[in-house]
Amino acid sequence: MRAPAGRLVVGFLEALVSERGASTNTMEAYRRDVTAYESYLHEQRTDALKASVAHVRAYLAARAQNLSAASLARNLSAVRQFHRHLYAEGRRRDDPTLAIDGPRRARPLPKVLTVEDVDRLISTAREGLGASERPLRERLAAARMTCLVELIYASGLRVSEALGLPKSVARAKEPLIAVRGKGGKERLAPLSDPARTAIAAYRALLSEAAPSMAASAWLFPADSASGHMTRQAFARDLKVVATAAGVSPARVSPHVLRHAFASHLLQNGADLRVVQDLLGHADISTTQIYTHVLDERAKAMVRDLHPMNDEDEKR
Repeated sequence: MRAPAGRLVVGFLEALVSERGASTNTMEAYRRDVTAYESYLHEQRTDALKASVAHVRAYLAARAQNLSAASLARNLSAVRQFHRHLYAEGRRRDDPTLAIDGPRRARPLPKVLTVEDVDRLISTAREGLGASERPLRERLAAARMTCLVELIYASGLRVSEALGLPKSVARAKEPLIAVRGKGGKERLAPLSDPARTAIAAYRALLSEAAPSMAASAWLFPADSASGHMTRQAFARDLKVVATAAGVSPARVSPHVLRHAFASHLLQNGADLRVVQDLLGHADISTTQIYTHVLDERAKAMVRDLHPMNDEDEKR
């Protein structure tokens, strides 16, 4: 059972929605972190309007006992945003988080699949799709998985963006589709011919197998609270396909398909700014992480293939 948020936290969360268009997941993460901070201050017989730098440091020290550096950094970020809000609203005349440095942590490189890995995933998902002797529901599940893998790999969509697409996308004639991303921002994403073909095949089977579901406004309808397939269901089914394809399921997730889209484009000479726009990244530094992946591959290639390395070993 989650702890109720106080009035200061409620005001902060309302501002996140109205001013930044924060998503439900973002809101829940901020609510959880800031409510934990508020509860700690209450135990210390103070609140966010009176908290000092010492209070913030002590809170972080207490949290550090059970959190990783990444989680602690996220907690500090939430507390910083909370105090910036109180300062901007005139509730405080200072910000006690300004003097606090966050925990240092290396930015992890994203997991990246090879082109061959993606080919195996698509081929495995597609197996038996045209076999009329297979139960219709099984063929529909295969068509949906094929469609999602093709779509995310071809378009670089976030999993939430792909699963939340309207069914009107199935009728798209243009090579680009409009996508509403983080913060409600719209961008254009590419829609390849293989992805378009996969969508058509999936929708045809959906109309045959579940006409009532096909009438839904969503491209990937499901019996869920949102009305469309959930991220958890897609991630689970994708790992099953990965196992069958001989690709380690630990290396595969819906988000890894998005990573593959970006890294394979850059690997083939795409401009970093173009990839940034396609991914919907507000800051190019977020996109640059993919160049680090390519750098690591280049280093490994030189280490393993350059003839001088063999000479060094002989000396």
